[in-house]
Amino acid sequence: MKNNQKKPDRRTGITGGLPPAGNKKPVLVILGSYPSRQSLLKGEYYGNPRNQFWQIIQEILDIPAVLPYRQRITCLAGCGILLWDVLSSCSRINSSDATIQDPIPNNIRELLAENPSIRCIALNGQTGSGYYFRRFFPDIMNAGYPHLLILPSTSPANARMRLDEKGNQWKEILPFLSSKPMEDIT
Repeated sequence: MKNNQKKPDRRTGITGGLPPAGNKKPVLVILGSYPSRQSLLKGEYYGNPRNQFWQIIQEILDIPAVLPYRQRITCLAGCGILLWDVLSSCSRINSSDATIQDPIPNNIRELLAENPSIRCIALNGQTGSGYYFRRFFPDIMNAGYPHLLILPSTSPANARMRLDEKGNQWKEILPFLSSKPMEDIT
């Protein structure tokens, strides 16, 4: 899986998004839209402390949000999860998906072709990753590959739902996981 064309983010100077993180033979892929400015600077998925992703993962998978990033990724990998983004690069103001310009998608088709183990794609948000996934991968979207979940965005911009409501919807990923995350590290 290679990122497509890369160009520097106008605010951070960072070229392109983050590489895939997690299981090398995933059963579940969680796709965001594009990393926040804080995530790019840290080199970590969901690196903005106000993003609720890691809180939700703690709630539904018992992976402590306070663990070091690499350990959280190892725990996700133990469940068969891979994190990535729909977009490999774009221009935008701060971290707002609403200001994305010049989006270039990651090669999701190649990811799926190389990983027949993938049973589910989970999109982190309707208007960010959901919008760009529909735009660049309508064939996969329409096919429902084999399971496609559009979950509430964990972004701080999504304040319409409470954390517990988001967590309840994110539990939809549970039937697709390989194992319990903490079994592999304890």
